[in-house]
Amino acid sequence: MKKNLILLFIVSLFAGCSTDYEILNSYDAIILTADSSVKKFGETITFTVKDKEGNDLTDDAEFFIDGAPIEGNTFSSATVGNFEVTAKYYTVTSDPLLISFHDGTVINFRKKMLIEDYTGVWCGYCPRVAYGVELVHQQTEDAIAVAIHRPSSNVSDANYDPYNYDAQELENILGADGYPKGFLNRTTQWKFPEPNNLNQAIGMTQGINPRLGLAMTSSVANGTITMDVNVMFGKDFTNNLKLVVYVLENGLIYDQHNYTTYYNGEDILKDFVHNHVLRACLTPILGESIDGSQTTFSNTYKRSFNVAVPANVANTSKIEFVAFVIDENGKVVNVRRTTPGEDQEMELL
Repeated sequence: MKKNLILLFIVSLFAGCSTDYEILNSYDAIILTADSSVKKFGETITFTVKDKEGNDLTDDAEFFIDGAPIEGNTFSSATVGNFEVTAKYYTVTSDPLLISFHDGTVINFRKKMLIEDYTGVWCGYCPRVAYGVELVHQQTEDAIAVAIHRPSSNVSDANYDPYNYDAQELENILGADGYPKGFLNRTTQWKFPEPNNLNQAIGMTQGINPRLGLAMTSSVANGTITMDVNVMFGKDFTNNLKLVVYVLENGLIYDQHNYTTYYNGEDILKDFVHNHVLRACLTPILGESIDGSQTTFSNTYKRSFNVAVPANVANTSKIEFVAFVIDENGKVVNVRRTTPGEDQEMELL
């Protein structure tokens, strides 16, 4: 009888505990973003916190402006100024985020970032970066990916890739050997392992405004690409800016070697879908100079293209375009993507 009473007590104890406590997932990093890093004073900025899998943790997070806690996950300022935002989820603190409020006399644009993924179907470690790109896309729409397949078009080579694009000129400047490698805004190498360093990529969509925006109008018909790329300037740019325009293709299917634990660790990813594959560059890959007389406050520079669809494109309905502007150091100032038939407006803030 005594043993039965003890057993009943233990069962009751665990039953009681199960209603009072919740087992929480363990996190070593959280990702803080704002719906906009720049707004006019008096307007509201909303913050979101997620884990690297894209799960929303906002409701259980605390937010701080310049170190002081705030109520909820929104903030507005009655004056012009810059503020540092951080978030805390239990014991984990986010990287800081810079936001600013202006008086309406400046021109700001939505800030986006570029991921250039140097990859290959033959490359067993390359799925690691591809998986990292997928995780970034779960977090934000402001990250634009380009898959640059390398390095051989020779079918007899062990590193043959049917989608190979000769980017050696660019790779020589970057000075990073081997594959895979991911570069953020063209000049910053994505830290290994990329799926564990999402903050590095997503952080580039936040913070100081680029003061430069892009908008495209494009069509594909009768084997011809017709496109206007417009670049608008929110300040005077005195440095040597260059424009780069890519033609990409989605939905290309080819077996992918895999030495990683990603994608269930399968050795060969059969019929793997390769997206955002670089098929052509309508400008030099290192950029086409923009006349300095055009890069002045409130001016819009237009570059028009009327070219044949690249012969290596398998399906014109799966084309997308990416255009970006780089500065004198080769770093991306801002970037935008579009699909044929879209008539874009500038993303002004």
